[in-house]
Amino acid sequence: MEAVETSSQNRKAQWKERKHFMRQILISSGGWSTYFIMGISFGAPTVFIPQIRNEANSTAAVSEETASWIPAILVYSGLPWAFILPILMKYIGRKYSFGFVSFSNLISFILFYFSTTVNHILISEVINGINTGSHFTVSVMIITEYASPKHRGFFLTMKSATLFWGIFLSNAVGTFFHWRNIGLVGILVSVYSLFIFFLMPESPFWLASKQRYDQSSLSHRWVLGKDKESEAALEKLINYQLSVHSNKKPKDFELKTFLAYYLNVVSSKQFYMPLTLSFFIQCLYVFSGKVVFAVYAIDIISKITAGSKMSPYTAMLILDGVTVFCMYVGCGIVKLFTRRKLLISTSLTGISFLLAMSLYAFLIKLSVIEENNYLALTMLIGYSISICIGPVILTQTIVGELVPIENRGLASCCIDVSLKILLGTVVKISPLIFKAAGTHGAFLFYGVSTSIFLVLLYKFLPETKDRTLQEIAELMKGKKHNTVSQEETAFVPDAKE
Repeated sequence: MEAVETSSQNRKAQWKERKHFMRQILISSGGWSTYFIMGISFGAPTVFIPQIRNEANSTAAVSEETASWIPAILVYSGLPWAFILPILMKYIGRKYSFGFVSFSNLISFILFYFSTTVNHILISEVINGINTGSHFTVSVMIITEYASPKHRGFFLTMKSATLFWGIFLSNAVGTFFHWRNIGLVGILVSVYSLFIFFLMPESPFWLASKQRYDQSSLSHRWVLGKDKESEAALEKLINYQLSVHSNKKPKDFELKTFLAYYLNVVSSKQFYMPLTLSFFIQCLYVFSGKVVFAVYAIDIISKITAGSKMSPYTAMLILDGVTVFCMYVGCGIVKLFTRRKLLISTSLTGISFLLAMSLYAFLIKLSVIEENNYLALTMLIGYSISICIGPVILTQTIVGELVPIENRGLASCCIDVSLKILLGTVVKISPLIFKAAGTHGAFLFYGVSTSIFLVLLYKFLPETKDRTLQEIAELMKGKKHNTVSQEETAFVPDAKE
């Protein structure tokens, strides 16, 4: 009889665990959808620019200058929203900020679908800049704040993989169908995002930061459950917010006090240390060249496989497929290895392939060796595998974990603005780099730049795997993690069965 009762209790416990895991997946898929949309937007110019030129029977239909601005404007138009969205998240919460982004995506893709000129497309991309501005401020926060430490790393890597899945799907649709069909895909994904918005509760972290501890506990338990591990995390969350509010800045506004407070914030180690490390990781990712190669895939593949019988579009889709597959493989691998070790080892491999491609292109230029398109594609595939398993899926994972809990809005704004400026500038100037330095020089530039930031990360980056956000914050302060006991809890609402 006791064995039957024990078995029944075990089944109930397993069901509850699966139920809360599915809820975390459901909410995280909302964050993934914004990345998928960003991938669609980044991949679209690769195929719609050639189509528009072919339809007009003239390259003047989309000039080289305009072609370089189309992907860059998508990033630059997200800059204002890197400031606006953290403010929205602070005052209206994560849920409604996500709903606003989802609705703007729907408007953007409706306009894209009905576009008849390049100017219409540019306007749709400017609106889509809201989504680009949300990729760290809203999307990452949703995943980090709604997911348990056990699953958070996997969910964050899935998000990064979804970005390139969007690029692959956009390229595939544009290769085999008219470019406007990309807009239909974007509309469907935007509708799904709105569906998630209506289902999800408000973030327990945001509710706790507003001292709404009862609601925070309800939200936390709805998403993460009531097991010992989840209850311990809830204790830490509420205790941390209680300590933060006990030392909060005065409500009466005085410019001198206001400036002194924020000067004290930005000069504290727990604020500038994670921001500096986040910037190094972002530089590693951007200068690895993976986004640039995705945006200018046709041009780059054409240059290194000149004379090949294989169509550049076919080669592009093969590389996109390899990219997506390897990123999902990486999502599994990231559960087996520490973040730091995986990032460093895969980055080293990617740098090796970049330098090898640079040497290959240089020797061809000197007529020392003959072109071998299969060798070129093999090196490109090897480069894609290593960069996708490492920097691509780990960058936002680690950065999302490093963002300080206190003043998250200010920190996420600084991180996002730096990424937007960096990525937009590198995407914009990359055609000039290939033109001025040649293919071999461009590969050398990306390889050397990535090496510099990898050395810095090797020296300073700590391990964040399987740590709670509170533990990581303590690590940035240079403190050791202390387990919170039930006796230490100042206030945790009782869990009602």
